[in-house]
Amino acid sequence: MLGSYLKTSRRSLVRNKLFSAINIIGLAVSMSVGLLVIAFLTDLFSYDLFHEKRHRIYRLLTRHESAEHNIMNFASTSLKAGYKIRETIPGVEDVTLIRRGFYSDAKVNDETIIPLEATWADPSFLKIFTFPMLKGNPATALKEPYSLVVTEKTAHKLFGETEALGKTVRFDTVNYTVTGVLKDIPKLSHIRFEALVSLSSMLGQKADSDGGVMDWNNIYQNYVYLTLPENANLAAIQAGLDRISTAENATLDRQKIDLSLQPMDKIVFSERLSNEIGVNIPQPVAWILIGLAFVVILSACFNYTNLSIARSMRRSREVGIRKVIGALKNHVLGQFMAESVIISVMALVFSFLLFLILRSQFMALAPQLADIVSLELSPMLILYFLLLALVVGLGAGFLPALFYSRIQAIQAMKDASSLKVFRHVNMRKTLIVVQYTFSLIFITTTLIGYKQYRGFLSFDLGFTTENILNIRMQGNKSSLLKKELAEIPAVSQIATSRMITSLGSLYGTQLKYKGHGVQDSAMVWLNFVDENYIPLHKHRFLAGTNFKNRPTSGNETEVIVNEQVLKRFHIAERNPAEAVGKQVVLDNKPLTIVGVLKDFHYGTMDHKIEPTVFRYSSEETGGNLNVGIKSEDYPAALSSIEAAWQKIDKIHPLKAAFYDDQIEEAYKQFEVMVKVIGFITFLAICIASMGLFGMVVFTTETRLKEISIRKVLGATESGLIFHLSKGFLLLLLIATLVALPVTYIFFDQYVLTKFEYHQPIGVIELVISVLVVMALAFLLIGSQTLKAARSNPAKVLKSE
Repeated sequence: MLGSYLKTSRRSLVRNKLFSAINIIGLAVSMSVGLLVIAFLTDLFSYDLFHEKRHRIYRLLTRHESAEHNIMNFASTSLKAGYKIRETIPGVEDVTLIRRGFYSDAKVNDETIIPLEATWADPSFLKIFTFPMLKGNPATALKEPYSLVVTEKTAHKLFGETEALGKTVRFDTVNYTVTGVLKDIPKLSHIRFEALVSLSSMLGQKADSDGGVMDWNNIYQNYVYLTLPENANLAAIQAGLDRISTAENATLDRQKIDLSLQPMDKIVFSERLSNEIGVNIPQPVAWILIGLAFVVILSACFNYTNLSIARSMRRSREVGIRKVIGALKNHVLGQFMAESVIISVMALVFSFLLFLILRSQFMALAPQLADIVSLELSPMLILYFLLLALVVGLGAGFLPALFYSRIQAIQAMKDASSLKVFRHVNMRKTLIVVQYTFSLIFITTTLIGYKQYRGFLSFDLGFTTENILNIRMQGNKSSLLKKELAEIPAVSQIATSRMITSLGSLYGTQLKYKGHGVQDSAMVWLNFVDENYIPLHKHRFLAGTNFKNRPTSGNETEVIVNEQVLKRFHIAERNPAEAVGKQVVLDNKPLTIVGVLKDFHYGTMDHKIEPTVFRYSSEETGGNLNVGIKSEDYPAALSSIEAAWQKIDKIHPLKAAFYDDQIEEAYKQFEVMVKVIGFITFLAICIASMGLFGMVVFTTETRLKEISIRKVLGATESGLIFHLSKGFLLLLLIATLVALPVTYIFFDQYVLTKFEYHQPIGVIELVISVLVVMALAFLLIGSQTLKAARSNPAKVLKSE
């Protein structure tokens, strides 16, 4: 029976070359998208699978609520929370604490200097996580202060082919001993590091210099992971966390911190958290990718269904003959399902070749994609591809197979033209409308998304970024580089700042103001700048002046605020000049307002403008230099700046970028999203157009005699073209009336409301999509209908 199905299917494919090609190409193109999405999601779902205890590992999350009820969720937490869990919550198998922020230059043999990025970790780290140790004892490697565990790659970078275990590495003035060598960290790990430093090293250093490292609200650099026993009582653990939070929150002023657990297998796919330590893909992104791939594959399946049922008059007699000679309903069903699966498998071969081509293009959409996924082939991935082909084949062939299996032999042999798919609904027309509705939605979405992206890049930030080069100091003294840069003619101005604003990074602090006899406090955004920063970026003063004094570290007396600070604390908000001279408290330091700036964007466009302050930067190391460039030859200017950097730092490469380029990079995710949707749009239109082309070809072929009779009776070519095209154009009009309102309402009411400063949806974005689809439709329909209208009636009707 199977052999008969295969032989009959082969004959049908060869006999209907055009329709077979349309179906195979359409399915191949759509399935290539499905293969990309499957490979991408397979990699993401494979994160952290190498940990032996992964099903019992949980991460501690922090929910911070301010006095104004502003809530932020953090992947990080306090070290104190980890210690309290160890001491007070029974039923926890193990706890490990880690801390980010170890960036230093490693000195080996007092000669070689190598920049190194490490993570502080306590001894339990290597018991909870399965990072195989090649040399050393994992139980004791991180126990003693100033212990250092390196990966294979780091060991080779530091010592070459020499044995690393037991060697000494100097960071600043402190010697660290290599106590272990780990196998290189797998790419699909959400925790990555070059080396581990014993946490006791940091605690010993910070005890003298930073007494707040163990504070309950020091939640920004620390991470806590737990292992729980099998079938642990999570409710009891959470109750213990709540008790810790309640007790510790009593020590805080006007803020609240709550703790919760997150399973390890939910870390990569979860809501976006602040201070995320590794890869994080919000679940909606995954669903959008799956949805887009599903829609494109569904469109190709519609083509198959449409063309298969459209040929019902031809193939119904074949089915009738089969049933007359004894074929049962399930035999016919199996025949057409087998034919569909064969076409799907053939399409899989072509789609796999497309996948290999598109994979590199997909990875090139954003440089960070190469750090997140590899899209490498594996036996499991190949199995997923085969399953996709099987599912697509069965899905595409189900309705045609069901339709043909229900055909009555007598009816098919007597009058095949009386066959109907449904009693009241013409399925072919419905499928064409659905296909082009999706195509119009995709085109409009791409145009709206591109307009928003360009709007973000050109939006007035409230200050200038043009021709400003931001240089990361990487621990070097800014005064040394300033001196070298001042000698370069292309450098017009030089300023310093701790942060580069409007890129998404946030740094906040508490501001207090005693007004109307009441002490009021709230979170404000903060940047440390010098007296050259405001003139360089052309911030506009509403009142007051720039910094007047150049204080030494910790002795500043002045602060500059924006309008939102006046509004939030009701400080002479109607007359900014009256705010000058008022005193506020920042980090327990009384500071005097010396200037009020017009509001500007501290964060990205999806955040509204909030209270922001500038304090004077007296830092000699770290931070950034903001360099104004005035030159027509930018490559030469950058070459001179590179040479100036080499004079003060021969170890670290220059890390510099123009402000405009950094802003563009900050919105890179939107550009990638627009490109992905645009690519899907192109494929959807191609597939829908192939389906429409097949339907037009079939319709004109079956109506040739009608066309010839009309020509004999005097019909003109233009009249025939209109007569043959009007049905298809009406379907496109229906698709337009459905797609445009749906897209407009979805973006206007749901998507764009999440962005404080978005561009309005214009008529152009809506009209262009209609014009593109209509132009393609006219081209496809017109080419075939014109060919049919110019046919010779004598040749067509000679046998009648």
